[in-house]
Amino acid sequence: MHVETRLAEQLARYLDLSVDETKLTAANMANVDTPGYRTMGFDFETEMRGALAANVRDQANRTDVHEIDGLVSRPDGNNVSMDRESLHLAAAQLRFRTGVALLRLENQRVMEAIHADK
Repeated sequence: MHVETRLAEQLARYLDLSVDETKLTAANMANVDTPGYRTMGFDFETEMRGALAANVRDQANRTDVHEIDGLVSRPDGNNVSMDRESLHLAAAQLRFRTGVALLRLENQRVMEAIHADK
């Protein structure tokens, strides 16, 4: 039996965005020594607001990834900051853990509703 709720779908999108942020941060960190590499990212809050405003099923699940402005470039043109990326990685991990915990609670709530008559 497969039961989905709107909240579960929204939490799934939240988890997807957290994973996307983790992957993007890892790519930035992996390119810390690549000459000319520019830090890439997206606004997590904006993406999540878009998912909440739209019907999650209808959303294309594509994030608006763009170059991050305002970072200091080294002489080789690379602007990756390991400090910034480490903070973003920690934030993405916290978001993911929070999303998993909330999804578990939602699944528990649904199961309790299903078994309420017993």
